[in-house]
Amino acid sequence: MKRPVEHPKKRPVKRLGRRGGDRGQVSIEFLGMTPVIVLTLVLVWQAVLVGYTFTLAGNAADEAARAGTAVPPGGARQAACSAAGLRHLSAAWRGSAEVNCSQSGYVTAEVTLHVPVLFPGLIDFPARVTGHAGAVEEVKR
Repeated sequence: MKRPVEHPKKRPVKRLGRRGGDRGQVSIEFLGMTPVIVLTLVLVWQAVLVGYTFTLAGNAADEAARAGTAVPPGGARQAACSAAGLRHLSAAWRGSAEVNCSQSGYVTAEVTLHVPVLFPGLIDFPARVTGHAGAVEEVKR
């Protein structure tokens, strides 16, 4: 059995005048990074809300255009279109939603929503997200 080889010039490491060494350093670094971590999480959450608002606007526009094709032209079409566009929106997005439909052989719907700041239903950004959709008008014979 071989004996482990010892390094001939191995010396003990000297401390640089501090009694505790690096003890507590990780805690200090974590406290310094906490605001950066929280800010990053807030920005990611806000980005998720923006994406979700785009998804809601597109879906509401699809629903509105689909409902607009099933109703004869006139005031009833705009009412049906608006009702269908707002039907699947939660109260947080429904309050500031605008639904506009137009027709000329092709029914188009445009839904405009405000993007909430951090928590839906409290405060909205002044920026708006718009969803567009269209469908061919049904002709009944």
